[in-house]
Amino acid sequence: MFRETALKGAFVIEPEKIKDERGFFSRSWCRQEFEKHGLESDFVQCNISQNRSKATLRGMHYQQEPYGETKLIRCTRGAIYDVIVDLRPSSETYKGWAAYTLSQENYMMLYVPEGFAHGFVTLENDTEVFYQMGNFYKPEAARGIRWDDPAIGIRWPDLGTYIISERDLSYGEYQS
Repeated sequence: MFRETALKGAFVIEPEKIKDERGFFSRSWCRQEFEKHGLESDFVQCNISQNRSKATLRGMHYQQEPYGETKLIRCTRGAIYDVIVDLRPSSETYKGWAAYTLSQENYMMLYVPEGFAHGFVTLENDTEVFYQMGNFYKPEAARGIRWDDPAIGIRWPDLGTYIISERDLSYGEYQS
């Protein structure tokens, strides 16, 4: 099931489970289904993010044009509070943010179009996140905005002290 979020072009995807006595079977990605919903479906790279500790915060990342990235994100172990921010100046949801809990239990995925920043915080120890990417990683195009940028106002869960990389801490407030 594809459900558009409050941010134009971003979708929460809940795989249809075909169940029997053994468990279930489900498609995690189908080009025809994505195209039917008008979504980018040419993924060129897959990434895994392994996180040892609860409260590990990664983000908010994006790639500068012309290397914008479409992402399809699923938490394959543990759970994350997954956050997206619309950075498309022409969008009616510009500078809006949305967050969803993705977990190994709910199998939900988040489709993030180009022009969005993305980040997450782990809700459990030993959490793993799997990404399908619509563009190759280009270090020279990698950008980020501060996870706690007051102009965006993301409400993160209260998990105590976050574990954040020096790189992610170095990002400034978003400059449009």
